[in-house]
Amino acid sequence: METQRRRLLSLLREKSFRCQPEAPFTLASGRLSPYYVDCRPVTHSAEGLALLGEIIFDLIKDLDVQAVGGLTMGADPLAHAAALVSWQKGQPVNAFSVRQVAKEHGAGGLIVGPVRPGDRVVILEDVITTGGSALKAVFAARDFGLEVVLALVLVDRQEGGREALAAAVPRVEAVFRIAHLADRDTLEERDG
Repeated sequence: METQRRRLLSLLREKSFRCQPEAPFTLASGRLSPYYVDCRPVTHSAEGLALLGEIIFDLIKDLDVQAVGGLTMGADPLAHAAALVSWQKGQPVNAFSVRQVAKEHGAGGLIVGPVRPGDRVVILEDVITTGGSALKAVFAARDFGLEVVLALVLVDRQEGGREALAAAVPRVEAVFRIAHLADRDTLEERDG
């Protein structure tokens, strides 16, 4: 899996990461940062999806979960990639989405996908800063009756989001930290 992780990191550095210490970016949280991470150019690419599916499946395959998902739109490609690979590996794990706002027509609600109350799930997120989006997904999943066993993040910006998630979820893992993208850490130093 190390080869896939290294290739995914290379794609993220090339297509999703920008550093501008002289002109910081304003993040969705309102914070200023010299780093900007937009995972969509990678998470919506064919190669990125293939790598993500393999990596995420490898991280969740022994957890006895029925589904993976998170707040739309950042978590959607991650969940779909993992679900596809899980099917191909003969260990199906479904995907689900958490809407930003509940629909008031049709079946309504915040949760979309083949999940039922009592299902064990993994919440996915592409990037966390404060953890607000991932926490919204965690709370919506719990309100629906799902058991959240892990929050899995593609990139942890290392600005408190992981700690906020850890206060609400039994286990939190990040595939990469912002330091990996900024080329300050090696993959061997990855913490779970």
